[in-house]
Amino acid sequence: MFKYLKNDIPASIVVFFVALPLCLGIALASGAPLFSGLIAGIIGGIVVGSLSGSKIGVSGPAAGLAAIVLTAIGTLGGYENFLVAVVLGGIIQIGFGVLKAGIIGYYFPSSVIKGMLTGIGLIIILKQIPYFFGLDKNPEGDFAFLQFDGENTLTELLKTLNAIISGNFDKGATIIALVAIAILILWGNVLIKKGKFFEIVQGPIVAVVVGIVFYILTKSNETLSLEASHLVSVPVPDSFDTFIGQFSFPNFSVITNPEVWVVAFTIALVASLETLLCVEATDKLDPHKNVTPTNRELLAQGTGNVLSGLIGGLPITQVIVRSSANIQSGGRSKASAVIHGFLLLISVILIPKLLNMIPLSVLAAVLFIVGYKLAKPALFKKMYNLGWKQFVPFTVTVLGIVFIDLLYGIGLGLGVGIIVILIKSYQNSHFLHIEDKSNGKHKIKMTFAEEVTFFNKGAILKELDSLPRDTYLELDVRKTRYLDNDIIEILDDFAFKAKERHIDIKLISERGIVENPDSFIEFFKLRPKIAQI
Repeated sequence: MFKYLKNDIPASIVVFFVALPLCLGIALASGAPLFSGLIAGIIGGIVVGSLSGSKIGVSGPAAGLAAIVLTAIGTLGGYENFLVAVVLGGIIQIGFGVLKAGIIGYYFPSSVIKGMLTGIGLIIILKQIPYFFGLDKNPEGDFAFLQFDGENTLTELLKTLNAIISGNFDKGATIIALVAIAILILWGNVLIKKGKFFEIVQGPIVAVVVGIVFYILTKSNETLSLEASHLVSVPVPDSFDTFIGQFSFPNFSVITNPEVWVVAFTIALVASLETLLCVEATDKLDPHKNVTPTNRELLAQGTGNVLSGLIGGLPITQVIVRSSANIQSGGRSKASAVIHGFLLLISVILIPKLLNMIPLSVLAAVLFIVGYKLAKPALFKKMYNLGWKQFVPFTVTVLGIVFIDLLYGIGLGLGVGIIVILIKSYQNSHFLHIEDKSNGKHKIKMTFAEEVTFFNKGAILKELDSLPRDTYLELDVRKTRYLDNDIIEILDDFAFKAKERHIDIKLISERGIVENPDSFIEFFKLRPKIAQI
């Protein structure tokens, strides 16, 4: 875990700067206390990071759960009641891990996972544009198309464009954002090649330091000074008692309320699904191709959610924004995730006032780079070149994430992916080879695939019905290991019709050759290697 500290410490600092505003913004979007987002980020880093088998995944509060949390707090009658559902949801997740439900993550098509990464990259860029110009009032971390402030992604961008054209954007926020993006580009493309120092000290760290210096130096400048709304806003306790007072504790007297259990199962299912998807996506991004044990990940996430709920934190999942920032910053082991959790803990205790000097526009510049690396234009070309079977699910996933939200986008992409599979299954159930006409009969050879299911009924029935009279059909099932009973019934019906149409059937199987079988049903019952429903 500590072998790659020279890589993990700089990466953890970058992840810390990315995670800090997201923890606060997601808490605000969820209608929860701001400190609850920080609690979830700290536990996601320290506890989940330690227990997880992922070397580069980073966990914390997730934007995808914000709407669920907001609704649940109102439904259950308060935040303390909601925390009971978080604890129970964590226990259910631990149960998922024990039952080895993590295998579900392996069944999402690669095209959907790549679409998810690209969609998140695009939505990060689109959502950060208003912050870049010091304009947006929507909570940081709200990645859904429909925003909590009544706007949506497109109307927010139009408002930003109008403000830029009319000159009503924040000059100070924009200038320091441009300086930050210049630092990031220069650092990432030029300076990093100049020596060890530039590899260890990451560009985002320098950009944030420059942002703090800019804020301090321009305080008295009416044109360039930054308003409090354009800065990170960490709660600042004035005493130890005030700090402790920020923690909330679950009200277990509502544990018998059925609605609490419904919310708990919802949190467990959604958090587990988001985590498994992010695990799959993070493993694809990992340049060292580590494979995360998914069942262990569910156990780690469940444990994190139990602890988070017990001390007033939001639900936790593995998060692709933080994980991708970790990978792009050179993180090599789980130490980077754990250290970022400690940085959150130490900073909110010791230096909250310093954190509140960080301009949000600088962090927007950092996230621009993260988003661009997830959604490079070259990836669209690559997916297009792979053919429509990959490009269509990929595109649907991207559009769904950008114009609805993460889970809907993935669901749409998965649905389209399944339809593509069914189409190809329909087409590939058999191979038809037509030979020359001899002895007054058309000779046609039909070879069945290894697996033939009821999805293939239409294609096979169409081929059989289109056979002309006086045909010699050679039906080869030697490679077939699974033949659905629906297909056997179709063949059995065809055997009867074939006699009327003067069609001779030659059935070739591992057991030998049968000319004009009277009953396909009886034949396949005697052939144990072909399974039947």
